[in-house]
Amino acid sequence: MAVGMDFISKLAIENTTKLVLLVADGLGGLHSGPGDETPLEYANTPNLDALAHTASLGEHDPISPGVTPGSGPAHMGLFGYDPVEYIVERGALSAAGVDFPMEEGDIAARANFATVDSSGNVVDRRAGRIPTDKCADLCALLEGRVQIEGVEVFVKPEKEHRAAVILRGKGLSGEVCDTDPQATGIPPAEPAATDGSDAAKRMAGIVRDFSTQAAEVLKEEPRANYMLLRGLAAKPSLPSLCDLYKLHCCAVATYPMYRGLARLVGMDVVETGTSIADEIATVARSWTDHTYFFIHVKGTDSAGEDGDYDRRVRVIEEMDEALPALLDLKPDVLAVTGDHSTPAILEAHSWHPVPLLLHSRYSRHSRANAFNESECARGNLGRIPAVHLMPLMLANGKRLQKFGA
Repeated sequence: MAVGMDFISKLAIENTTKLVLLVADGLGGLHSGPGDETPLEYANTPNLDALAHTASLGEHDPISPGVTPGSGPAHMGLFGYDPVEYIVERGALSAAGVDFPMEEGDIAARANFATVDSSGNVVDRRAGRIPTDKCADLCALLEGRVQIEGVEVFVKPEKEHRAAVILRGKGLSGEVCDTDPQATGIPPAEPAATDGSDAAKRMAGIVRDFSTQAAEVLKEEPRANYMLLRGLAAKPSLPSLCDLYKLHCCAVATYPMYRGLARLVGMDVVETGTSIADEIATVARSWTDHTYFFIHVKGTDSAGEDGDYDRRVRVIEEMDEALPALLDLKPDVLAVTGDHSTPAILEAHSWHPVPLLLHSRYSRHSRANAFNESECARGNLGRIPAVHLMPLMLANGKRLQKFGA
């Protein structure tokens, strides 16, 4: 029987133990590479493999078997929040990720610069992953030229092709469908109200106006000639992860959206360099001030979305090479997993379970010789919901008291 976050919170106790969650975004893969191996199986990972021998292994379902998750709900599950109850839309995540001070009534959207052909069809949803400085220039251009009556428009760069669009005005609504069709070869989706309210119908018109004006401003751009919006939302109200579980939480992430999500759940977000080794070094500098560390590695997911098997392998190997520096800190509990699977063969998130490693003084040894999908599928943790990981980490860190007499 699954128990809720409030129940686990009541059992949480103070301790000095250190807990680390290392998330390789989109880690799970499929057998599609040389010798029919997943990138995780093919990669040279001596440090992860050695750790697996004395760790517990298993798999987790981010939401539920068969459900393909977005990054927001997938991470909420890893943090111990029911991702179906605590829904955080992508727009709010993007705004938080660029540290935009959303006000009551603001509506934010996640934006992709994209390439649309002369027929109006989307040919590249990511505009060739334009450089971040180019994204910043285009955002400034749009913010200065898109004018909507009664609405203040903010367009802020996130990273590469991604940006945040924030709309400020009276009576705005997030109940409008995405314009991102999540596919190529078809036109952008028409903005439409997702409920029957007057506010949503008006908002659909505002989104349509923004998209039309943005396309006009961008029409001479060779790649980033359109802007796709998704996840329109107001700022959510979430209970603090730190308060719930009596932790001092630190987030180390290079990608703005995950920094934003960490902020929304109450973590301290610290500045870091761009490499995985930089992130581990940042954790080391923050070690004495915190008891829970969330480390996010983005490259595994980006490579999967691009269908780049070899690049996924390289990112996994880079993470393995950086692992000894993390182990030198002697965390009391270390969990290594992904938020979801992003197989290169699919070039998208998928519904497949995610490999999971949990190491502590109290973890039952798997005796496995490797950390990969096949070994995790046979692991002693079994296949669990992602929301069960936080209680397991707390328990292994001696941070949960006994329930009942």
